[in-house]
Amino acid sequence: MSGAPKSHFLAPELHEYLVAHGTPPDSVLRALQEETRAIGPIAMMQIAPEQGAFLTILTRLLGAKRIIEVGTFTGYSAICFARGLPDDGELLCCDVSEEWTALARKHWEKAGVADRIELRLAPAADTLRALTDDGTWDLVFIDADKGGYATYYEEALRLLKPGGAVLVDNVLWSGRVADPTATDEQTEAIRTFNAKVAADERVDCAMIPLSDGLTILRKR
Repeated sequence: MSGAPKSHFLAPELHEYLVAHGTPPDSVLRALQEETRAIGPIAMMQIAPEQGAFLTILTRLLGAKRIIEVGTFTGYSAICFARGLPDDGELLCCDVSEEWTALARKHWEKAGVADRIELRLAPAADTLRALTDDGTWDLVFIDADKGGYATYYEEALRLLKPGGAVLVDNVLWSGRVADPTATDEQTEAIRTFNAKVAADERVDCAMIPLSDGLTILRKR
């Protein structure tokens, strides 16, 4: 059902058990998984199903009404966030691919959440910088180009209300962050970012081994 686990430390059978004993993907999410998988290897950019369930629950627990997503791809995580929002909630999605987000739009309609989602096709840094610093955003999810993480994070802190949350995906990078022989640009970018936020006194920080690693930050 869910394909190979993004969590490199989970055996496939354990991953299947984990997904089955949480809130599993419904027919809309499963269809989106299959269409995304057909794109090819880049489908690994899609979040894991257990992570999607977590995003919906966390949105509800936080009582979030305004969310920003940086990096939408084919829209799986956006559905999960939107389903956690109240009827008058708002999800702003930032991406640059018209092709991938066209697939997202189709499934947002099928999921019945399209009315809660605004998609802006432009460099995410430009979109974020254009937003007014009104401190009314509850949650920002960062899952885009790794070299841009630091920029997106700073903009997120500017926009979030006190007590608001930042979620950052892929912070374990398939374990490469802890491999001293891995010195490629993206791995180094994630290492630098991880060190930055762990030492940032503006936030409370926890890194959890969910999927490919998820850092949760709370703005103080």
